[in-house]
Amino acid sequence: MLQASVLLFLGATEGVVVPDEATTALVTALEQLGRAQREAAARIARELGRPRAALGVVRLLRARGPIQLCEVAEALRVDSSVASRQVGALVENGYVRRTVDESDRRARTLELTEAGRRLAEDSDEQFEAFVGEAFTDWTPHDLSVAVDHIRSVAAAISSVSQEAPLR
Repeated sequence: MLQASVLLFLGATEGVVVPDEATTALVTALEQLGRAQREAAARIARELGRPRAALGVVRLLRARGPIQLCEVAEALRVDSSVASRQVGALVENGYVRRTVDESDRRARTLELTEAGRRLAEDSDEQFEAFVGEAFTDWTPHDLSVAVDHIRSVAAAISSVSQEAPLR
């Protein structure tokens, strides 16, 4: 932003995009939310004695049921090699099992084991306790409004293709 200000001061405005205050505030707020979310998930993962990434995979498999690795990567918005490492660790620790996909015998389906379902339940309890602590002063209406806004922000961001060139 400093570079854009200097270019504007020097009269070089062609091709320079200067974010307005609302855009800058939104980007800053999203960065703060992202950091807070990672810190909260790391705290919960530590309390459960599991890696933070494991919780996302376990919670996803519990929500969606048996799915393929490519679907895990897509849902978590990570590279398939990253998803593969995360799933591999969960398989090794007995939380996830790989089975032959009935609709495509070449593919493998991932599903939670009983231990994986217990981990998902434990993470739910930890997240509920954390949210209860973090939002103790919020009314149900405040929480509902926040949820609606966060979903709207997520939908707006997701609607822009990650592969599209920046304008």
